[in-house]
Amino acid sequence: MFTQTLTKRVLAAPRMSALANLLTGPHGVDRYTELVEPTWTRGDARAKVVAVRRQTSRSVTLTLEPNEAFAGFRAGQHINLSVEINGRRRTRCYSPASAEGARHLELTVGRHEGGLVSNYLCDHAYPGMVLGLDSVGGDFVLPAELPQRILFVSGGSGITPVLSMLRTLRAQAFTGEVAFVHYVRGIEEACYRTELAAMRSAGIRILHGYTRGSAAGELDGYFGPAHLAEAFPGAEPDAVFVCGPPALLDAVRQHRPDAVFESFVPPAFTVPAEATGGTVRFADSDIEVADDGQPLLVQAEAAGLKPESGCRMGICHTCTRFKTSGAVRNLITGAISTADCEDIEICVTAPVGDVVIDL
Repeated sequence: MFTQTLTKRVLAAPRMSALANLLTGPHGVDRYTELVEPTWTRGDARAKVVAVRRQTSRSVTLTLEPNEAFAGFRAGQHINLSVEINGRRRTRCYSPASAEGARHLELTVGRHEGGLVSNYLCDHAYPGMVLGLDSVGGDFVLPAELPQRILFVSGGSGITPVLSMLRTLRAQAFTGEVAFVHYVRGIEEACYRTELAAMRSAGIRILHGYTRGSAAGELDGYFGPAHLAEAFPGAEPDAVFVCGPPALLDAVRQHRPDAVFESFVPPAFTVPAEATGGTVRFADSDIEVADDGQPLLVQAEAAGLKPESGCRMGICHTCTRFKTSGAVRNLITGAISTADCEDIEICVTAPVGDVVIDL
């Protein structure tokens, strides 16, 4: 009898939800519940900031409570975070530092010169603030079959995805050998120092390298064979995961070309020295401009348009637009696409002749 009653209630729930949406049309029930509590939506993933702490003068750490629409993430992946600034929604991608499957998300955002969203969050984030969680992506993740000796290397704000991996391994009671090497300019910019110091007692080898300033870390200078030997004395790691600026990635790549890489810094792609002589037509806005060789996002902004964008490096997909016709070049890979009717990321795409974009 109990089972039958429970089954009837479960089956009735979708019908009640549909009825509620009908009665609250045309907006649906979510439009009204979010007026009471902004995170009370079933369709849009959002999160409330429940804690704000500033570990350093150049960063802010946010603890977020996501709603039920957020489907979670894998350790090492990034999330497209949206915040309204001066009436306009801005989106950037950040990698959580929290363990995979944790109830709360933890994001540490570093201050960057010219960084609109990062600097806004550093200066203005507060408990109760509601942020959008647009999507989750990225292939910088742990493999299904874990290696026995793992080296994590990070630089600056690149600490967050590798710390997520490390926290996830600890939550899973990983029994292999782990070393963690982290580089920052000075001790005053070293996030999570207390937590990382405590991990030493759990058998994890933690090494800091300070590339500027007078404070001495466990490592001197920049990554090289000596630092690799310090992290794993007498043995090579089975796997290396590194996240940080390009210089760090290049240094690790020289000695461990098999390492798995992630970078938060836009790639240094080559913009054509000369324009193609074609025209770019933004069909929805009825604006046409002469191609100047720059990425389509830059050309759109120069024409007075304000397309939504995020990372500006081809990762977050926020700037994806529909190309009706024309050939374009991917500025990261150099690949040219001549197909009509396709989605392109306009932040890393330049025209090759006449192009029509739905914008």
